[in-house]
Amino acid sequence: MVSLARKTLLYEWRRFLPAILAVGFATLLQLLQAALVLGIFGGAAVYVTGSDADIWIGYPGTQSVDQGRPIDADVASLLHMDRHVGRVEPFDLLDGDWRGGHGTGGISVFVSGIRTRPGSMMFSQVLTPRLRARLAYPESVIVDPADLEKLGVRVGDTASINGHLVRVVGTAHGLRALGGVNVLTSLETARTLDPSPADTGGPTYLVARLDNPSNAAAVVARLRGHDGFGPYQAWTASQFARRSVLFWLFDTGAGAGVLFLAAIVFAVGAIITSQALMAAVVASINEYATLNALGVGKRSLRGVVLEQAFWVGACGLVGAGILTAVMVSVARSQSVPVVMNAPVMLACLALIMVLVGISGLFAMRSIRRADPATLLR
Repeated sequence: MVSLARKTLLYEWRRFLPAILAVGFATLLQLLQAALVLGIFGGAAVYVTGSDADIWIGYPGTQSVDQGRPIDADVASLLHMDRHVGRVEPFDLLDGDWRGGHGTGGISVFVSGIRTRPGSMMFSQVLTPRLRARLAYPESVIVDPADLEKLGVRVGDTASINGHLVRVVGTAHGLRALGGVNVLTSLETARTLDPSPADTGGPTYLVARLDNPSNAAAVVARLRGHDGFGPYQAWTASQFARRSVLFWLFDTGAGAGVLFLAAIVFAVGAIITSQALMAAVVASINEYATLNALGVGKRSLRGVVLEQAFWVGACGLVGAGILTAVMVSVARSQSVPVVMNAPVMLACLALIMVLVGISGLFAMRSIRRADPATLLR
């Protein structure tokens, strides 16, 4: 019976082609939507994922990294006292009003003040040593190349942030933010751009690198409960990145809309796939009736239908996987924020196979019509 399922698909491929295309289309939609969700909402955590710090210290209750508030700079002393902490850096994050040339109006930007020394942690996954060194020059900034047109500048041009003159000295891919534009500069320049009074507090965050990243959870636990340094809270890098993404995904209207769309896509894919499989089975009903007349039980015929559903799903997944790889590559070349990782891809593929299995179960109901008596009509 197993060979019969494969042979039927091979010799009657035109009959099953609509079902394969339906599965492939549903898989393609799910994978591309997952890549866009990861890319767009992952932009909320680009400060964390683009750096190699193991510990983040910020204001208590901060829900997303872009919503930080200043903390006491003396918390750095507490970090230095831990034997597992190797390096500590401040990170300033402030809102800015960008005024560029070429007729652009005011644009809200996120100004990131980082250290410019070689080997610094902040945005180490994004900046090359040469680009980081350029930020050592006063009033120098770096942006994502996809944001140049929006900002109305090119590399080498000048603009203003909060009324202070800055110069774009380079671009780096991977800086696009969710809800604004990221602008990188040195800590010194960021402090001159900050419109708030100088005595409002210390840095927005303190980041730390450990001698062994596996000690991160233990260090975070030890940092809790210390008084005398003002309010602060510690997170591991993975916790803080996940916290930021989940906030934008589940606690904002944009995230709710995307999740609703994902549910609609899955429902439509399930309906189309089940209908295509049922149509393929119904089209072969006379062949199944003949097999039943020859002594093949309906239980065995249902096994054939389920096996066919599996192979239809497998063919659809292969085709959708190839198309997804091509479309993600094209999207990245056009600076579209897309991210695909193995766990999410496997989860999407497993979800589609569950959909195919359910569709196969619905298609099995058509075997009840495989009565040999229908051959006499």
